[in-house]
Parts: sequence; structure tokens; C-alpha cells
Amino acid sequence: MKIRRLSETMINQIAAGEVVERPASVVKELVENAVDAGATRIEIATAGGGKNLVRVSDNGAGMAADELELAVSRHCTSKLSDNIHDIQALGFRGEALPSIGSVSRLRLMSRTAQAAAGAEIVVQGGVLEGPRPAAAGTGTVVEVRDLFYATPARLKFLKSERAETTAITDMVRRIAIAFPQVRFTLSGSDRSLTEFAATGEGEAAIRARLEQVAGKEFAENTVPLDAVREGVRLTGFAGIPAYNRGNSLQQFVYVNHRPVRDKMLSGAIRAAYADVIARDRYGVVALFITLEAADVDVNVHPAKADVRFRDPGLVRGLVIGGIREALTRSGIRPASSGAAAMLQSFQTGSAPSSPLSAISSGAARRERAGGKSVYQPLCTPPSSGFAEGASVLPDISRPSANMQAAVEPQPPAADYPLGAARAQIHKNYIVAQTDDSLILVDQHAAHERLVYEALKQALHSRPVPSQILLIPEIVELPEDDVQRLLEQAENLRRFGLVLERFGVTAIAVRETPAMLGEIDACALVRDLADELAEHNTADGLKAMLDYVAATMACHGSVRSGRLLKVDEMNALLRQMEAVPDSGTCNHGRPTYIELKLADIERLFGRR
Repeated sequence: MKIRRLSETMINQIAAGEVVERPASVVKELVENAVDAGATRIEIATAGGGKNLVRVSDNGAGMAADELELAVSRHCTSKLSDNIHDIQALGFRGEALPSIGSVSRLRLMSRTAQAAAGAEIVVQGGVLEGPRPAAAGTGTVVEVRDLFYATPARLKFLKSERAETTAITDMVRRIAIAFPQVRFTLSGSDRSLTEFAATGEGEAAIRARLEQVAGKEFAENTVPLDAVREGVRLTGFAGIPAYNRGNSLQQFVYVNHRPVRDKMLSGAIRAAYADVIARDRYGVVALFITLEAADVDVNVHPAKADVRFRDPGLVRGLVIGGIREALTRSGIRPASSGAAAMLQSFQTGSAPSSPLSAISSGAARRERAGGKSVYQPLCTPPSSGFAEGASVLPDISRPSANMQAAVEPQPPAADYPLGAARAQIHKNYIVAQTDDSLILVDQHAAHERLVYEALKQALHSRPVPSQILLIPEIVELPEDDVQRLLEQAENLRRFGLVLERFGVTAIAVRETPAMLGEIDACALVRDLADELAEHNTADGLKAMLDYVAATMACHGSVRSGRLLKVDEMNALLRQMEAVPDSGTCNHGRPTYIELKLADIERLFGRR
């Protein structure tokens, strides 16, 4: 077959297959262009999930009439100097507008502040019309209609209008977080008006923008982080472990203010939360990584969502360490969503209609339980019973000596975040009181976390005991993997795994961690080699040992159904306060819930 040169239109359509994946891709490219133009106000309007219409208007610098034709030509840009490694803008490839124009009906209208009038240009299926004069304000308006009309096969791969609308909204939200100084407005026939007002610059502005985008609950349950390592800086906010999600939609990651979806960074976030949330849950974060432009390659893919770091191990370690340090520094904190869920369960459940019916239903529950109350107080109530026909309510005007003795020895609630223990209910839940709240603690989950942290500290503060193999395991590996394992040999020895070179392409396993018992040494070494190749870290072995420690902690902690003395309950509370990660158990469940006094009063109609 004879080689021939492709037409410019076909070249643009091929490029559009990479740049314009769906309507959200169009919105991303156009909004990024507006941000690069210095806009402080960006308006996005869509229809039909973006398939019928996408219009992006901004008040940026605008373009002169003689630049419009260049703007819709491939590889024409004002954002890149002669140095490809010095990328300071969100866009730089010069492919977005010509790619969009090749598969849609594109109308571009712009005006600079110095120009007396604006100009417009139209591109339909790659065919150019104009430029011609147009009435326009300062800035740029880009209108995209009938997306993929020139390539109808692509329409079959789009999702429903609702799904495409959701993708557009998510894209705008992610860009808006990175630029709190810009006001974003999102509207259309398929959604109500969404507006993110400008909040300024700095940490407070980003927190305010996060509250706009992700909700007040997000801002309330995150802690600030700021870490620097070898010229790479990490700032932003990390959600406390008790506040987590079932998907990664509330993980916002930015590299030099560019929203990215990077597998390595996602893995680092998961590793940072590995010990404190369940495996099927996701931490909530907004991370901003800042480094020299030459140290990161954003030219991996035309969509620019993937990045490649010059030193990925450094960045990964910074993310993991930064998040863990921030969580440790913040101390123990409950998620505000826990109290909200608790309140909702009270309000929407089968609540009694009156206090009197509450007493009746309580008596009925005691009767069903065999006449015994399921409430376990700190002390035994007075043994003298009530006379027949007397009130079932105790006389609280003169508390008994026993009841006073149970309360007075407790430390002042103001001195401790988790307050003082007041009761144990259902032989598993500790009720504690602070100056302004009620604390409900799951004693088994809390003690499980404390035992686990103690085991980990003992495990990692000294070399892990190992067991010598009678016959060393020989593992055949590529030469590069052998070299990586040998470079980490000393670190692996600390965890009880002793490796030696056995020829050029093999490793001899002499000793394995005693905690792991009988294991498949070959599989372990191969997994470690793969991990070192991808992340330059041997965290896999550490994770295995931590899993064993977690199992031991689960079986060695205070069991549900055990009655605790007052001193034991308070000792447990004090230990929890000393361990930052004790807000969740080893399985990621919350260990305690805090209910503010104001919330309790609201339940009883006092507020």
C-alpha cells in the first residue's frame, strides 16, 4: 500500500481521540485556557450533558483578531517558551482548540482590553470560517455545539446525559479548588446554577473553597499539612481517619496547581491511611504538591492528567510521611459525621411520642430482657426497693452516697479530651462526660487499636526475630530485581528477612520473619521485587508484619461483654488520648462518637 500524507482535518480528528474523550474533557481544556489567560471570572454553561452545548466565557486577557486563526491551528500556543522543561501554564501543547473544532461546531469570540471591537472565528468539522468582527466584551467566549457530530461513532461511547453532566461538574470542582481566587459559575438546562465565589489566596482561602466544593463537613474533618523534602513541598488538608468515603471522589490531588489522577499518588494516599481505615474505604484529602517544573513531566499524555516525577520515591515518601505526621500532630479527633448519624438515628427512628411513653417502652425492654436492666451503672443503686405504687423515678434531689462516690473521684472533664467515665452499657460501651459533650466509646475497638500500636512500636523499634531455613530458598529473578533487593538487604534484615546473592540472576533466602510462620518465601521475594521496581520501597513486608500484629491485637484486647471498673475505663480513655490513631480501630471503624451538649438539647427541644 502506498504511503500518503494525512489531511489536516484527519490529523486533528486523530488528536481529538486523545484530547477530547468526553464533554468533560472539552470543559477541562477550555477552563484551563481561561485560567491561563488570567481570568478572575469563568462561566460554564452546558446542555444535553455537554453533547449539545458547552460554552465557556471568561474575563481574561483575550486574543487579538489576527491571533484567532493561530489559536485553532495545531501546535500554536502562547504558553510555552523554547524550553520544554519550563512549563508554567496548565496548557502548552496547542492541541485543544483544533482537536475540538475537528469534531464539533466551534465558535471562538475574543477581545483584548486594548482593542476597540472583538472578533470571532468559526470551525465546523475542521473547516475554518473567518475571522470576522463581532461584538464582544474583554475576554473570550468559546462555544462548542454538537460534539462528535463529525465522528458519530464516538457518540456511541458516551454515557447518559446525567453521567456526562456529573463528570463535567466534578471536573469544574477539581479545577476550582486549585484556584480559589477565581469565581466559577456552572449552569445549564440539565442542572441548577452552581456558583463558587472567589475566596482569595492562601490556606484559609483554599479551606473556604473546599467548604464550597466538598461541603462544610469536609472542612470540619480535615487537618492542615505542610511538609518539605529536598525541594518538594506538600501542602493541603488530610481527612481524619474516622471521616472516610467508599470511593476516591473526595481525593483532590494537584501538582503545581494542575489537577492530576496519578496511580502512584493514589497508592501513596492509600498507604498513608493503611493502618487507620478499612481496606475498602478511602481517605479524604486535598493535596498540593509543588516542585520545580523540570522535576516533573506533565507531557506524558495529551490530556495532561498523568504525570511522571523525576524522583517518584521522594514524592511518594513525602505524601505518606506528610499525611501521617499531620494526623499524629492533630491528636485524637472524632468525625462530626458520626454525631450527625447518631442524631439522625434518634430523630428518624421509632422514637416514643412522649417522655412517659419512653419510660413505658424502657420498662417493656427490661421485661423482655428477663426483668434485668441492660444499663450497667458505675455503682449499684440503693438496695432498698420502691413501695408498691410509688413513682418509678428516683429521688435525684438527694443523691445516694454510693452514687456520689462513683462520680467524685473522676478527674475534671475539662482536663481530658475524652472526659471522665460515667457508666458502662451493654458491657461494651463506655459513657464518658466532658464539659460540653457526651462520649460513647467502643471498649473492644479502642483497646484493640491501643494493643496494635504497642505491638507495632515494639516490632519496629528493634530487629524482628527471624527463623533460619534448613534449606535456603533460591529465587530466580531478573538481574535488575536482584540488584534492587540487595540494595535493600539491610532494611529487609531488620524485618527478619535475610537475603544473599546467589549468582547473577538469583537470590538465596536464608531467614524469614518468625512472626509469619511458614510462608512462601519465593512469592514474598518476587512481590518485594515488583514493589521495589514500581515504588522503590519494601513496604510490602512491613505491611505483612503489621497485619500479623493487627490479628494478635484483635485477639489480645479487651473483649466485648467484660465489665470494667471505673479506674479501668478511665485508664482506657487516657491511653486513647495519648495515641493519635486511636480514633479508629485496626479495621477502620470508629472507636468513639462525640455528641455535643447542644445536639442533645436540640433532641429534647431545648434549642
